[in-house]
Amino acid sequence: MAKLDRYVLSQLLLLFGFFSLVLVAVLWINRAVVLFDRLISDGQTALVFLEFTALSLPKLITTVLPLATFAASVYVTNRMNNESELTVMHATGSSPWRLARPVFIFGLISAAMMSLLSHVLVPSAQALVSEREAEISQNVTARLLTEGTFLNPTKGVTFYTREIDDEGVLRDVFLSDRRAPVETVTYTASEAYLVRNGDGSTLIMVDGLAQRLNTQTQTLSTAKFADFSFDISAIVKSDDGKSTSIRHLNSLALMQDWDVIADQTGAKRGSIAEEFHSRFAQPLFCVAAALIGFSTLLIGGFSRFGVWREVVIAFGLLIFIDGARSALVDTVVQDASKWFVMYVPALIGAALVAGMLFTAAHPRWWRRRKEVAL
Repeated sequence: MAKLDRYVLSQLLLLFGFFSLVLVAVLWINRAVVLFDRLISDGQTALVFLEFTALSLPKLITTVLPLATFAASVYVTNRMNNESELTVMHATGSSPWRLARPVFIFGLISAAMMSLLSHVLVPSAQALVSEREAEISQNVTARLLTEGTFLNPTKGVTFYTREIDDEGVLRDVFLSDRRAPVETVTYTASEAYLVRNGDGSTLIMVDGLAQRLNTQTQTLSTAKFADFSFDISAIVKSDDGKSTSIRHLNSLALMQDWDVIADQTGAKRGSIAEEFHSRFAQPLFCVAAALIGFSTLLIGGFSRFGVWREVVIAFGLLIFIDGARSALVDTVVQDASKWFVMYVPALIGAALVAGMLFTAAHPRWWRRRKEVAL
């Protein structure tokens, strides 16, 4: 690699690291606030919160990488233009195609990072998150042993206990079961105990009252009890449906027979095709982001008003390419045989970059075209 390439590449990687760190930190804080409120309010510890936030990082980084790549490319190109480094490179005979080589290598490095995340790290992290969420949903202590708070461990069930003493006795318990469509049962008790029965859990209430309200006949029946056992296993277990998702499978697993994967996950062949090929198309978007940021500023030339116009144009082109990618997703989901359209946005980006570099390499041709148009 020539010294010129190493110099430009080092500048790009340095700024890429800076922008990635800033953007990941901003998104991570927003994500952490939501997770903190949800997990801590459910009685989880700070270690569980840190675990979930760490597992969310790979997905956040995949969102940030194209933006950081674009920002680094624009910043470095603008700085080199302002310090006349690009002018000197042009004067020494370097064509726009030659100047784009280190930017292309930088885009490939960013694409390699995106590939590692998309094919391996993100599916593994999401699978771990799903497993941990299933464990937490089955953890009775985390779901019910939170004093002074009305909890909803599942739809149609509300639980409350005023106090939990040092021996684990629940004081002043309230349990409302509204899962039946025409009947509501409310239990109140002065004390209650949680007992594990193998894989199940039972709430034993002492000295309480059961109220049964029939919503159709509007009749209320009550019964006092000295002790009453209530099986709460059904309200703290997660659903027994298929937990495997195509987003939890790495790309090697997605290369297997899609009919088998569809039976295991319940996903359509089109959804599997979209998930699989998007993991290859996303890294190409990083290459396009780097080259579009560079080539747009390269043809912009000098302006007393700065490069804001070129930056806005480049960002608009990225939004256009990403919008085209989003619009084509439904096409693949509906028909798996049209998987190739997932790569159309990358081809559009390549065509735009080639056109702008050709224009920068032949400025006289471009001026003649404008004169003829006028």
